[in-house]
Amino acid sequence: MNEPELRTLLQRLQTGSLSIDNAIERLRRLPFSDLEGARIDNHRELRQGYPEAIFCEGKTAEQVRAILRHQLDDQSGNLLATRASPAQFDAVRDLHPNLRYNPLGRTITLQRRPPPADRKGPILIVTAGTADLPVAEEAAETAAIFGNPVTRLTDCGVAGLHRLLAELDTLRAARVLIVVAGMEGALPSVIGGLVERPVIAVPTSVGYGAHLGGITALLGMLNSCAGAVGVVNIDNGYGAACLASQINRL
Repeated sequence: MNEPELRTLLQRLQTGSLSIDNAIERLRRLPFSDLEGARIDNHRELRQGYPEAIFCEGKTAEQVRAILRHQLDDQSGNLLATRASPAQFDAVRDLHPNLRYNPLGRTITLQRRPPPADRKGPILIVTAGTADLPVAEEAAETAAIFGNPVTRLTDCGVAGLHRLLAELDTLRAARVLIVVAGMEGALPSVIGGLVERPVIAVPTSVGYGAHLGGITALLGMLNSCAGAVGVVNIDNGYGAACLASQINRL
């Protein structure tokens, strides 16, 4: 439940078009819904401005279907599931005709509500290499379903810096930048030195042996000499987009 839905419920109660018993039943489900094996946080959008996302990795197709069906039945907002496999999408695709699957970003989305009017500008998602695109697409789908305009800039890592410098106008037009990079993770520092906007760095698990599954990129980003660079966890496109969306509301 979000703030507009709660206001509507209270207005209906005030005008008498909703009974007290029905209002109590709706409010009873407000904090969370207890499904078998999952407790759905119905209160999250009211608290934080965006609904709970379904993290599909590690869940069975039946569990994903039960959670998604509950959200479809009990909530009217947009829907997001991350780390979804093709088999998990196949298990839920019949629940709504407008469910959309991004196989590269592994996301399931449903747009049921128009974008809010409080987003200040575009979120730019920059990838160092093509291999970083799955994480970038997760971030792009998340930012978009949360109502942000999203632009993408792909394959412009530091091994060919001229590719990035040719896009300075695009970099400087963004209000928030999500920079996704593997290997040594240098790209966020370079971009942080070129723009006056917040840069959210996302290390990826892309690289050779000493890359250590993304730890090398993570440590490099944490040690950035550029100001206004924040770092999220390895491969966490979702978390980067949540933070960027909150910044974009301020």
